[in-house]
Amino acid sequence: MSKSFPKVYPILDSSVIPASGRAEFLRRLGRSLAEAGVTLLEYRNKTGAEAELLADAAMLRAAMPAGQVKLILDDRADLVDRIGFDGVHVDADDVPPAEARRLLGPERIIGTFGGGAALVPGVLDTPADYFSIGVVFPTRTKQVTAPPIGIEGVRRLREQAGPGPVLVAIGGITLATAPAALEAGATLVAIAGALFRQPDPAAEFRKWMALLG
Repeated sequence: MSKSFPKVYPILDSSVIPASGRAEFLRRLGRSLAEAGVTLLEYRNKTGAEAELLADAAMLRAAMPAGQVKLILDDRADLVDRIGFDGVHVDADDVPPAEARRLLGPERIIGTFGGGAALVPGVLDTPADYFSIGVVFPTRTKQVTAPPIGIEGVRRLREQAGPGPVLVAIGGITLATAPAALEAGATLVAIAGALFRQPDPAAEFRKWMALLG
């Protein structure tokens, strides 16, 4: 599997999934996003039971065919093979990237947190395929305590990382600010609330792709 990355990385947080009609919501959402051109998506569930996570993941995988859409699971490297996902995003309180790589092998995608005010020491030496940086702007989707780094922070981290590593700018990015984040050195931008709190996420994604390619 090629580890090329698109410019836009949607992150579906479980907080936007309704409790009633959950499976049908995910089926419709997954199909519409795949039809809109989504090729990479992360599913994040920080609060639900494992049974809920497994059920959601199964519905997304069925709606977003393997080979067309790469699905990334947040935190749980131990479940990636079981649910047929394409990779995992791990942070400091999860298994380290090296352990995730050992569990999942060379072909799966491994992502990890790369830094905020500065790169995490040694992070570029880990076997991760991409490194999230931020938060760039204030966000309501994920609990964070560090101050936003802004566009200049993205530029500073790219200078520290050099030209090679894949950097994912995350946190409060909008259609208006995404071009600046990419110009500053982000390889791609991650979006959660800016996409999934819209009435029609698929239509919104098409706007992002029309602007960013």
